[in-house]
Amino acid sequence: MSTTRPLRFLRRGRTVQLNGIAPDRTLLQLLREDLGATGTKEGCGEGDCGACTVVLGSAREGRIHYEAVNSCIRLAHSIDGMALWTVEDLAQDPLIQPADEGAAAAPGGLHPVQQALLHSHATQCGFCTPGFAMSLFSMYQRHVCREGRAIPRALAAEELSGNLCRCTGYRPILEAAGQLHELPRVQVDEPALLRLLASLQAPATPAPAEAPSYLAPTTLQELLAARAAHPEAQVVAGCTDVGLWVTKHHRQFERVLDVTRAHELRQIREQDGALGIGAAVSLTEAFAALVARWPQLARFAARFAGLPVRNAGTLGGNVANGSPIGDSMPLLIALGAEVELASTRGRRRLPLEDLYTGYRTNVMASDELLAFIHVPPPAPGQLLAAYKVSKRFDDDISAVCLVLNLQLEGGTVVRARIGAGGVAATPARARQTEAALAGQPWSEATARRAAAVLQAEFQPISDMRASAHYRREALGALVLRLWREGQGGAAGAALHELAPLVPAEEALP
Repeated sequence: MSTTRPLRFLRRGRTVQLNGIAPDRTLLQLLREDLGATGTKEGCGEGDCGACTVVLGSAREGRIHYEAVNSCIRLAHSIDGMALWTVEDLAQDPLIQPADEGAAAAPGGLHPVQQALLHSHATQCGFCTPGFAMSLFSMYQRHVCREGRAIPRALAAEELSGNLCRCTGYRPILEAAGQLHELPRVQVDEPALLRLLASLQAPATPAPAEAPSYLAPTTLQELLAARAAHPEAQVVAGCTDVGLWVTKHHRQFERVLDVTRAHELRQIREQDGALGIGAAVSLTEAFAALVARWPQLARFAARFAGLPVRNAGTLGGNVANGSPIGDSMPLLIALGAEVELASTRGRRRLPLEDLYTGYRTNVMASDELLAFIHVPPPAPGQLLAAYKVSKRFDDDISAVCLVLNLQLEGGTVVRARIGAGGVAATPARARQTEAALAGQPWSEATARRAAAVLQAEFQPISDMRASAHYRREALGALVLRLWREGQGGAAGAALHELAPLVPAEEALP
């Protein structure tokens, strides 16, 4: 195995430096097995339950950026140069101080998050509590300390969607979130933390003569050179999927190439109304940019996994992964997005739907990386709707994802773009259904004909998430739902999204 660079991060106001950490070691393994920080729990090992949630801090534009992430599928080396908080640190970090000078310390030395959970009787077996506490800590720093406001119940429910509780229930936990602004305030000393983070930027030791086993170039040029030199390296761009290969499939990687440190790929740029989203932009930030353009996507974006997954995962990683049940690809296909592939040989652009050649396979050469995703601006007369059907409303994988983008002029469908997930081996564009809609009046009869075409266009499989029959029925129902919502039928149509998945011989209600 190649040599590894020292891993350095901040914890409790001090630099932690660890040597010889394997490139595929997870942050949770590092915490529990190497540092003895057993307050962070392992539940599902796949980023679903939130028991392993920790908070990372990084410097962005002169401020601390706080992110709650799942440590079970986060690679340890990915936190190099960052600040880390676990549940043990809330009451022990010397950088967390009373907000008002001379104010008394919290009773029992507890952080307000811990006090609120205690007072609300928001724990029972306690296994999930550390994860909830850390998600609440991230909320506390961003909303209570920075914005000086209470955390609304709806916001707390949305940001806690990646944390599951199996015995106490969520009401007292949500009540705890609502009490945070009423308690004596403490906050992170951000100026001091920024200075400490800056001190980590200097190399701890000379770079090894041999290429390190965890490569994290900070420029696109260096990243592409590393890709060309090490085509065997496992590429990670957030690791929310590769992390499962480590924890569930027990795969090992001798060399990892992390794209998320290349500063060009961490940016969102606008040119001529179009968005250029770097491949290393987090799902949280990418969806925020898309929702700013299309506010109707807010609900859909909030249902893409839980917040810790969206914080760690990247839009580029989700697209390059190409899972047929990924939610971002149907949306981007419907929006007419293009991907930009890059290598040391040059760059090329192609429609996103043309990236895939089969199940999790694509047209990228061994020295290429997905660098940018280009999304056209909204068009006049655009009717856009994104639907996700899953067994559980929050933090679940789609059985069917359907995004319809119709451009209407005078009540006629001038053109249509439709992206679908969960119905084929790849994220798919429904070209036959688009053709059936083009030039037709937007009416219930047109919607019914398009629904029938869409149902016949794909041959989905039956699996643990839904039967093939259910998926076909859902496709048709969602086209009709789009029509009915435009006629004031949103309330009734919404029942389809919450309908339980049914056996193959039954139909949607």
